[in-house]
Formats: sequence, C-alpha cells, structure tokens
Amino acid sequence: MQTASLPGLHDRQTSFEAIAAAVGDHRPHPTEDALGHLGAAVMTEVVDLLSETALEDYMATVCEAVIGAFHSAATRVEREADRARAELSQAHRDFDGTEIADQELQDLTRRAHAADVAVMALEQIRNTAAAAYTTATGEVWTPWKGSVKPNRVTGALIEARDAIRASKARKHAVADPGVAVVAFRGSPKADTQADAARIFDALNWAHERFPDMTLATTGAPGAEKVAIKWAQQKGVRLVLAKADFDRYARSAPFRANDQMLELDPVLCLTLDDTLNAERGSHTSPFGPSLNLGQKAAEKGIRHVRITSKAA
Repeated sequence: MQTASLPGLHDRQTSFEAIAAAVGDHRPHPTEDALGHLGAAVMTEVVDLLSETALEDYMATVCEAVIGAFHSAATRVEREADRARAELSQAHRDFDGTEIADQELQDLTRRAHAADVAVMALEQIRNTAAAAYTTATGEVWTPWKGSVKPNRVTGALIEARDAIRASKARKHAVADPGVAVVAFRGSPKADTQADAARIFDALNWAHERFPDMTLATTGAPGAEKVAIKWAQQKGVRLVLAKADFDRYARSAPFRANDQMLELDPVLCLTLDDTLNAERGSHTSPFGPSLNLGQKAAEKGIRHVRITSKAA
C-alpha cells in the first residue's frame, strides 16, 4: 500500500516548510532560507549603521533589543497556540458528532497549527539575527527573561526558575534519569584569549565526563559570556540564573549562585580572576565566583578552580 504524500512535498523541503504546507492555508509561507536571510539582514543593517558613529557605545543594547523583539513576538504567538490547544482539548471533550462541532474542531486545529508555524518562523528570524550579532560583534545574545527552545545551531537555553521547577518535579518521577548540571562562574575581567582557551579546556573536560551535561551560569559579561559561546558551539543546553538586581540589589549575584546550587550540580567550575598575567596583577578575585566555590564545598559538591596551564 502506497503512502500518500502532502501536496507540494519534495526532497528538498525543510521540516519547517513541510509543517507549513500541512496547515492548508492558500497563502504561501516564506521559506526557511528567506526567514533566515531577513534575520541576518536586519542585524547586519543595524551593526553597519551604528558602527563608528556616536551611537556605537549603545550598539549592544540596540542589537539585543532588536533580537529580543523577535523573541518576545514568538513568545506571544506561542501563548496563542497554547490557548488554541486548550480550546481544542475542550472541544474534543464536548464533541457531540454534529457538523457544527466538527467544523469547530477543524478551525481550532488549523488555528493551533498556524500559530505553531508562526512561532517557528519568528524563532528562525531571531536565531539568525542572534548568530549575525555574534559574528559581527563577538557578543552573545541571551533573553532578558524566558527560555529558548533548542535549534539546529545551538542547544536549549533555559531560565533558571523553569529549570528549578522541572528539577523538583523530576524527583517525583523515579524513572527519569535527570541531567548532569555543571555550574560555572567567572570574572568579568576574564575575557582575554588566555582566559577563553582555559575556559574551553575546562568545559571540554567537563563535557567528556558528563556528555549529557547542562551548563548553568548567570550570563554575566566576561568569562561567562565565553562559556555561553562554548555551549552554543557544542549544542549544550544552557540554564541562565540571571542576577535580579531590581529585587536583590547588591546581593543579586550571590542569590544567582543559590539558584544554580538548587539545581544540584554535579560539578562547579570557577575562574576567580583573569589568567592574563599583565591584567591580573591589577585586579582582585571575583567575589561571586569565590562565593560559589565556597558554597559548593559546604554542600559537598565537587569544585574545580580554573587556573593557568602548568609550565
């Protein structure tokens, strides 16, 4: 028996385009390539416009706001899809076999599928804009709040509060093996080539020991941005425990450490100061990094300080 194929489906069609075709809208969807081109073009245009101008000092803020706008739009549309699925579930429960009820089911199904495709499209624009931002500036984008689903380029990025809720729920599921969380904190000054090389070495070492690892960090500038780049290159899941200065003021970086430790990490890595000898002689060890190492030791969690390679 031959299996029927969807209209217009062919070997070169991406998963996005196949799902879009299944929606059944007579209007065409943009191709995945076109969506990616839009994200890259928007970010390239912003960077080119602001570079070497008086607004260059604010370029990171502007770029992250542009990427964040697509992320926010995807989140809003996803909520619409969730509402449509909730209504669809209710309609299934109330289904009475009439033609009107059947038509309602079909409409709700189309609405949910259409919203899912819109979310995928917005995420594609966001992801390529974020990649272009990294290529142009060397910086990495992370959402101000909320999580990011995995894609072909990077692993998932999860907000710490979401991860903690999932971790607590997992403890009630005996068959769930869980994940190996590796927590990392590093100095904002540790952003030199020497620092990056050792951070990559340490994370590669951790990844060898815990192939299913999730990297937890606060996403602070310097060493932690380098760690995020490593995770994106490796497709490793990220948990971001961002410091909430509005709520906790000066204690926010230490509260962020507490959030990471709530995830029961198997390993804590810290880099207390830059490994660049010239710069390091003028800086002090990074307090939040020292704090995470101390708290890990108190809890019996393995703690490894990242240092320079032995001569």
